[in-house]
Amino acid sequence: MSKQSVTRIWPMVTSALFGFIFAILIFMPEAYSKNKNIYKVLKNKIMVMQQIISYVDHFYFDNVDMDKIMDGAFHGLMEELDPHSTYIPAKEQENIDELFRGNFQGIGIEFDILHGYITVISPVPDSPSDYAGLQSGDRIIAINQEDAYKITKDEVVKKLRGRKGTRVDITIQRIGLEDPFDVTIIRDDIPIYSVGAATMLDNETGYILLRRFSATTIDEVNKAIDKLDKQNFKKLIFDLRGNSGGYLEQAAAVSNLFISTMDTLVYTKGKITDSNQAFISDPNKGRNDFSLIILINRGSASASEIVSGAVQDLDRGLIVGETSFGKGLVQRQLPLEGGSAIRITMARYYTPSGRLIQRPFKEGDDLTYYKELYANDRESVLDSLRKLRPQYKTRQGRTVYGGGGITPDKYIPYKNKLTKETQKLLRNPERPIFNFSSTYATQNDLGFKNFIRFKNDWQVNQAVYSQFLDYLESDSISFNSDSLQLDESFIHNRIKSEIAGTIWGKDESASIRLALDNQVSEAIKYFNEANAFLGYRN
Repeated sequence: MSKQSVTRIWPMVTSALFGFIFAILIFMPEAYSKNKNIYKVLKNKIMVMQQIISYVDHFYFDNVDMDKIMDGAFHGLMEELDPHSTYIPAKEQENIDELFRGNFQGIGIEFDILHGYITVISPVPDSPSDYAGLQSGDRIIAINQEDAYKITKDEVVKKLRGRKGTRVDITIQRIGLEDPFDVTIIRDDIPIYSVGAATMLDNETGYILLRRFSATTIDEVNKAIDKLDKQNFKKLIFDLRGNSGGYLEQAAAVSNLFISTMDTLVYTKGKITDSNQAFISDPNKGRNDFSLIILINRGSASASEIVSGAVQDLDRGLIVGETSFGKGLVQRQLPLEGGSAIRITMARYYTPSGRLIQRPFKEGDDLTYYKELYANDRESVLDSLRKLRPQYKTRQGRTVYGGGGITPDKYIPYKNKLTKETQKLLRNPERPIFNFSSTYATQNDLGFKNFIRFKNDWQVNQAVYSQFLDYLESDSISFNSDSLQLDESFIHNRIKSEIAGTIWGKDESASIRLALDNQVSEAIKYFNEANAFLGYRN
C-alpha cells in the first residue's frame, strides 16, 4: 500500500472509530448507565489511536498495510479477554463457515500433490466424484484440457470448486490402464463429514471417530449408529480424541443419544439472559442397550468435554484416555463490517454435576495457556493438584473433579515408539505407503470379496514387504532397512490398512489401523466396568 493510499485511508479509519463511540452511546444506554466512565475511557483511547495512526502515516519509514495493522489491533483487543475470544479477519471467515456448516460446493475428493500430480486419496462418499467412479490412486493430469502437472493445492481448490450445477472436465490416469480417459463431473454440495470412521473392531465392539461438532454432526452420528446396529454391536468406543469442539447444541444432541432418562446434559451461565441455557435430555432419543466407553485426550475440548462430562456425571459410561483440554467457556460469533467477525466468550458451561472444567488462564498470556497443554508430565502434575481442585459427585456418588478438564476414569497414555526412520517415512510428502498400497490393490487380485475375511486371513508377507522396499528404492526414497525392520509390524499394518481403504473405503481402513492403537486396544479391556453402568441405568 502506498503512502498516498495510507493518507487517504486513515481519516476514514478515525471516522469509523468515532462512529463506533457514537453507536455505543446511542444503542447501549444500559451499558452506559451502568458504567458512566465508559464514554470517557473510549473517548481517550480512540483519540490516542487517532494519534498513533497519524504518526505512523507521517513518520513511518516504509509503506504501511493499514488492513494488517488494524487487524493486529483487533486481535490484541480480543486477546486481553480470554484465550478463546478472538477476532476473525474476513479472509479466514469463509473457510471457518464451510467447516462448521458441514458442506461446500465442488467435486468432492480428498487429494494430495504426489510427484507433481493431483492424486486422489479418496473420493468423498456420496459426492459427484464418488458417483463418477473416481478411485484412490487416480491421477488428475488435466483440468478443462489444461495440464495439471505441478499445480499447487490452492490452484486445485480454485479450479475444482465451484457453484452447484456447473461442470468441470478432468483427465484421469488410472493405475493399470495404459491410456488416460476424460470424465465430466457436475459440481454439487459436498459434505464435510464430522464422523471420521464408523466400523466394527470385533464381533461385538463398534467404534465411531468424531472429528468435530458441526451443523450435521447429530445426523451423521445417528447414521453411524444405524450402520453399527446392522452389524449387531453390543459395545461402543466413541472416540473424541483431538476433537476440539464446535456447536454447543450439537454436543447436547450427541450426549442425548446416550442418556435414556430425563436429565440435565449441560447448562450455561453468562451476563445476559440469552446466555443462560439448560439442555435437558429427551428419554425417547436416548439409548442404554449398549455399554459405552468415551475415549479422550488432551486435544479433546469444549463440545467433546460436554459429551464426556455428561456421560461421566450421569454414570452412563466409562471415560478412558488422558485428561482433556479444559475449555469450559462458550463463544458466540458476531458478524462485523466487511465480512470479518469476532468470537466472544459469552458464558461458562457446567456439566450435570455442576462442574466448571475450564483451566485457569491469565488474560493476555495465551502462550503459557497452550504451552501447558503439551507438557510431557502434564498428567502427573494434574494428579498432584487434584486435591486442590473442587470435588463433585456423579449420580452414583463417584468423585469427579472440576477446574481443569475431564479427568478420565481410566488413564491410558498414548504410546508411539516408532523409530525416527519410520516417522520420516510417514511424513514423506509423496506418501509412499499410500502410493504402493493403492497400486498393489489395483494390480493384484487378492482373492477376497468380503472385507471381514480379508481382515482376518490376509497378511502382508515378506514378498509384499520386499516389493514395498523395492518401490521405495525405485522412487528414490532414502531409507534404512535395518531401522525400518524394527517397526515392520507397524508398516505391515499400515500397508494392509491402505489396501483395505483402496478396495472397501475409509471405515475398513480404520478398522485395520486401529488394531495397533494402544489406547483403543487397552480401552476394550475395560468394558466389564462399563457394563456395570447398564445395570444402574436399568
